[in-house]
Amino acid sequence: MATNKDAFRDYLQLEKKYSSHTVTAYCNDVASFELFNTIHFEQEGIEQVNYSQIRTWIVSLVDNDISNTSVNRKIASLKAFYKFLLKTKQIKGSPLLKHKALKTPKIIQIPFSEKEVEDALGHLQNPVGFEEIRNKLIVDLFYTTGMRRTELIHLKVVNVNLSGGTIKVLGKRNKERILPVLPIIINRFSLYLNERSFMLSIVDDDYFFLTKKGLKLNDSFVYRLINSYFSAVSEKVKKSPHILRHTFATHLLNNGADLNSVKELLGHSSLASTQIYTHNSLAELKKVYGDAHPRNQK
Repeated sequence: MATNKDAFRDYLQLEKKYSSHTVTAYCNDVASFELFNTIHFEQEGIEQVNYSQIRTWIVSLVDNDISNTSVNRKIASLKAFYKFLLKTKQIKGSPLLKHKALKTPKIIQIPFSEKEVEDALGHLQNPVGFEEIRNKLIVDLFYTTGMRRTELIHLKVVNVNLSGGTIKVLGKRNKERILPVLPIIINRFSLYLNERSFMLSIVDDDYFFLTKKGLKLNDSFVYRLINSYFSAVSEKVKKSPHILRHTFATHLLNNGADLNSVKELLGHSSLASTQIYTHNSLAELKKVYGDAHPRNQK
């Protein structure tokens, strides 16, 4: 299956345009099932397997305390592999055709309140020096654009349009979109770029956000940054860039933005992805409704 492994990786990267992280995860999942199948069924390759073999693997994963969410992700990887085999006419049907995903608990992502965001930004009031100015801009940018962590990390200098008040980001599957930026953020861009110009050494010159050593930011750096500032103002369990993205969408909806506009800003391909953010705006609507309706005053 060596050839298929390489071809599948190319399919994910070039045709599906998945991120390198996703490609690695999918290929690892497929390799994991292949190893399991070799050990338990003494079968080389997994092109010709039946659902009972996959089901045995699923049971094994669950018995080893792998969460249903993780199992579903692994099965999604296998589905992608068999879809690739179908597309290349190596099989006539997928063994996962009738598979139903394992049930998972619905986890509600709790956004930050407007006060928590203001308090976090308050800790960054009047920033001085490259790092403080950069950090405030990062928090501001997450909250005012809803961009993803990877989009911020890979933001290029050339894609920041100060005069036009926009930035161009590269989203999932390499889809580009233009995001409007508030005037106050444009001013912070200029301030940051001025500080950046005094750096003695820049390695990753194309990238907008850099470490003090002139290197492109990484996932853990950005996560720690957001977690640090919001840990000081919030007791919520999750304090991550994704929660700021969630907060951006929720606050827009709470303040009257329509779902389609939020969908475009977030870079979602369908409204279904955006609707997960509406439970908080619905809660806000219920509060307004309860406070305002005459029948609730009796």
